[in-house]
Amino acid sequence: MNNVVLYFLTVLIWGSTWIAIKYQLGDVSVLVSIAHRSMLAALLVFAFLLLRRQSLRLPLGQHAFVLAQGLLLFSGNYVFIYPATAELTSGLVAVVFSTMVILNMVGGALFLGIPASAMVAVGGALGLLGMGVLFLPELEAFSFSDSSFRALLLCFAGTCCASLGNLFAARNTRSGLPVLVCNAWGMFYGACALYLSALVLGHEIRLDWQPSYLVSLLYLSLFGSVVAFWAYVTLIGRIGPDRAAYSSLLFPVVALLISTVAEGYQWTLPAVFGLALVLAGNWLVMRRGAA
Repeated sequence: MNNVVLYFLTVLIWGSTWIAIKYQLGDVSVLVSIAHRSMLAALLVFAFLLLRRQSLRLPLGQHAFVLAQGLLLFSGNYVFIYPATAELTSGLVAVVFSTMVILNMVGGALFLGIPASAMVAVGGALGLLGMGVLFLPELEAFSFSDSSFRALLLCFAGTCCASLGNLFAARNTRSGLPVLVCNAWGMFYGACALYLSALVLGHEIRLDWQPSYLVSLLYLSLFGSVVAFWAYVTLIGRIGPDRAAYSSLLFPVVALLISTVAEGYQWTLPAVFGLALVLAGNWLVMRRGAA
């Protein structure tokens, strides 16, 4: 599939998942809800591969790398970010998470030998500046109280987890491992780790049978995990973790556009200017010469 299609598929899906995540925060433990999401996604991919009669096998020595991808990218990062969203505004979470563009570029250069691109660095800096301007009121309102600062650290820890998971995904793809097979095993391992953690911590493993919870769980599993992670990890293999990560700056833009229609969000001049910076940075990162 065309890289542009994969890129915007990722952006559109993950830009809309914030609505579904709201319905996952309630009576069921966050750990358990994320585990349900990962396990359902893994089972859906396994079923799809079996229907296509595609082998689920991976070389034994590669499972450790797939396990790392699953723990970091499909489960661990959510464990940090979900609780942070209860304390921080969505805009602040988006600004912190968008630092993954820089983290991926530095990590790719250090650990995978991917040359850092000046154009990607400039585009990433523009995008980060645009995010700051876009969510300036929320940044100004931030207080370094104990709970807020702790949530900020959790959010950054989740971003670091996701970035490391990106690097493992890039490594696995560059090793010739099939994306869907890696994703399926990674999500399965991640879900098992979360269920085990929930049992150790005394969290009840249960489902919320409310239709809103079940529908949002299905959406997050099928689209937010199966489809979006397939598109995103495929992009990582094709264009590198640094350029693929720029999509994280566009997720909140999609969320704001949805909020404009659904919740009457009012655009201000600084917000429009911030959006323009993000889009300009995106153009620099994704142009052919940026690789």
